[in-house]
Amino acid sequence: MQTFFKHLFSLVLFFGIEKNVLAQSGLTKKEQLAFDKREKQLKKQFEQASLNWPAKQLYIRSFKQDGQLEIWVRNTMTEPFTLFKTYNVCALSGKLGPKRREGDLQVPEGFYYINEFNPNSDYHFSLGINYPNQSDLYFTDSKAPGGEIYIHGKCATVGCIPILNNPIEELYVLANIVRKQGQDFIPVHIFPVRFTNENSFKVLQSHIAQNSIYQDFTNQLKEVFDYFEQYKQLPIVGINEKGVYKVISR
Repeated sequence: MQTFFKHLFSLVLFFGIEKNVLAQSGLTKKEQLAFDKREKQLKKQFEQASLNWPAKQLYIRSFKQDGQLEIWVRNTMTEPFTLFKTYNVCALSGKLGPKRREGDLQVPEGFYYINEFNPNSDYHFSLGINYPNQSDLYFTDSKAPGGEIYIHGKCATVGCIPILNNPIEELYVLANIVRKQGQDFIPVHIFPVRFTNENSFKVLQSHIAQNSIYQDFTNQLKEVFDYFEQYKQLPIVGINEKGVYKVISR
């Protein structure tokens, strides 16, 4: 039977049982220095927040208009995610709306995952996001959709998500730890606004008032946002043959 979905984001996260997160090989000198600096601090922060250490599953979501990036954690697939920390996004290029071509300075909007750990970034450390995904490819300029979208340090951007050097060190180490625990798929959801923030939502409404296509798109994003807000669990999201996000499993 032909499937309705060209692409499927399986938000099922697998994890192992390795306990000694620093007893690992393959780190660069710069990464090891960041681990030595940040691991104990993170452990203490988890203890203060009554969270189990080390985290085994990580979920990242960002809100463009609100200038925030949230870090959620949990240790089993059955328990809800718990908010660990919120970082400020220190700069934003472009405007509300998804990225549609190379050089448009837009930060993407949609559902992604970490696909690169870069300790040699020009922006201190960086975590790559798998833009363009299958939805983006349907709508973007096929010859030049753009790419190289990162969460990174410093405070400059041409379409990425900068959170300064100390926060990116923390997040980079934490993402590395859950990867060593077995989580190969770290989801990153990028929303135009925090839909529960009345002021931000008003800004979004002004953008979609004369743009029915963008209104439909933000409705797709809001469905996933609303589900997570209610249950603190991630639904499985598919992308149909017209690039539309669909929640297919709750």
